[in-house]
Amino acid sequence: MTHARAARRYAAALMAAAVEIKAEAAIAKDLEMIAITLRDSRELRLLVTSPIVTASKKRAAFKALFSSRVSPQTMVFLELLISKQREGILADAIEQYMKLRDIEMGIVNITVLTAVELTKTQEDALRGQMERYTGKKVRLHLSLNPGIKGGLVVRVGDTVLDASVKHQLERLGQRFARGEYASNATA
Repeated sequence: MTHARAARRYAAALMAAAVEIKAEAAIAKDLEMIAITLRDSRELRLLVTSPIVTASKKRAAFKALFSSRVSPQTMVFLELLISKQREGILADAIEQYMKLRDIEMGIVNITVLTAVELTKTQEDALRGQMERYTGKKVRLHLSLNPGIKGGLVVRVGDTVLDASVKHQLERLGQRFARGEYASNATA
């Protein structure tokens, strides 16, 4: 089983358990905190991926770090990963859980690249347009990219809506190269 498939399976099992006890939000909050801790702690990442550190030492470390900060259900999940020697997929399993939670809540994640920072009004208008476009609640992930010159590039799943000035200039250049504007020129 690949890491991605294993991560999806563990995340799906955790989601099923969370739905059963109506703790999806609490477990998501726990997992967000764990993901941040993993991201910020090189030592923890090394501990998680080390084949030399025994399961009992990993379990003790996770218990010391998280038992007072997360729900019992989340601790059971962490201990399950360790007992099955799958703690190395923890970050991927967290990511998959968050995706499943978004699906459960009807939220679509949209990535937006802009040349300049959007105002709150522009961001709200864009969110409204994307909610109408997708028919779902939208979570915008905004990034700056001065290379697009102006406009924006929106990624909704596999669909890219490119309204950047750079893209428009490239298309215009291609049309000139094909000679589409030569017949309209006057002498």
